[in-house]
Amino acid sequence: MSSLDASIAAMLPSLTALRHDLHQHPELGFEEFRTQKIVMTRLEALGYQPRPCAGTGVVADLRPGHEGRTIALRADLDCLPMHETLDIPYRSVHDGRAHKCGHDGHTAALLGTAEALAARKDTIPCNVRLIFQPAEEGVRGGGAAVMIDEGVLDHVDEIYAFHNWPGFPLGQLHVCAGALMASVHDVEIEVSGRGGHASQPHVTRDPVVGAAALVTALQTVVSRNLDARDAAVLSICTFHAGEANNVIPSTARLTGTLRTFDDAVAAHVVGRIRAIAEGICNAHDLSVNVRLDGLYPVLNNHADCADAVARVGEETEGISRVTDDGLPLAAAEDFGRFTQHVPGAYFFLGAGESPATPGCHHPDFDFEDRLLPVAIRLFVRLVEARAAR
Repeated sequence: MSSLDASIAAMLPSLTALRHDLHQHPELGFEEFRTQKIVMTRLEALGYQPRPCAGTGVVADLRPGHEGRTIALRADLDCLPMHETLDIPYRSVHDGRAHKCGHDGHTAALLGTAEALAARKDTIPCNVRLIFQPAEEGVRGGGAAVMIDEGVLDHVDEIYAFHNWPGFPLGQLHVCAGALMASVHDVEIEVSGRGGHASQPHVTRDPVVGAAALVTALQTVVSRNLDARDAAVLSICTFHAGEANNVIPSTARLTGTLRTFDDAVAAHVVGRIRAIAEGICNAHDLSVNVRLDGLYPVLNNHADCADAVARVGEETEGISRVTDDGLPLAAAEDFGRFTQHVPGAYFFLGAGESPATPGCHHPDFDFEDRLLPVAIRLFVRLVEARAAR
């Protein structure tokens, strides 16, 4: 057993217990006060000098003030606003909050990496910045942007992060250069008309009919407006109008999501959504207000960094296969904001044992603890490989 493997084996029981504790006490974005305290206390015990960032985030350097290269590693802290249905000893104690994306495992893995790096500090000729980010899950703007504004990337040369993914077989590493995950726009469309009695629709301007026509027409944005070589997903997910079965309402509201892998494609689709909404509503003598908020950019992996992850993965115990199968994913992550500023790569560690393994954001999901030693080993080996450049 190598010294790294021995170190990981020694810390694994306490690290797994920590992961279970974080799972049991989940906290939403920018509310991770308990989690922040746990992270800072553990880092301080390892000899780090952690500092708060973005309110409830944490940043710590292996070599504060180091003038050479700095490699950053990032984990996310927050949970999802949903209920847990698993009957496990460490089930969430907070109704409506649950770690159903595995950020408890990401945090535990980076803390384990911090411990392994501290033990090997004399052999690592660079600084490593550990970034524990708040508010990755759908908080408007996201925690990455706040951390960047507060200087978390100052003097950083490269940045890396991973996500567990039950959709991929256990132990597989999935990574690719270029677009790995999609950009996201929130879509909100309010159609306004004139309400009235349902028995006299001719004296109203019915927003329900117009909005229904709009839902159908928007399906042509991708199928009839994009080159077959481009990719986008536009889904209208909610339709709210009216309160009574004999009253035509004055407004109807649609919401949904737009996902693309290219900024030019996103701009084109946004333009078509606006044009189609205005055209349909004009035809129905209705007014319309379209709001399209860009939440996250495309997560682009830099080729050299993605290649480094793949090479290290090929030599890392616990990785059964390195592949780009299934990529890019139309899911989204604000890690893409980091790689807009510095080179970096994001990758997936497969957590699925079968097609029936509950996926991320499923109420029965739980992070696969067997990934902890694999993630730590991969992070440490990656730092060693990139520090030697």
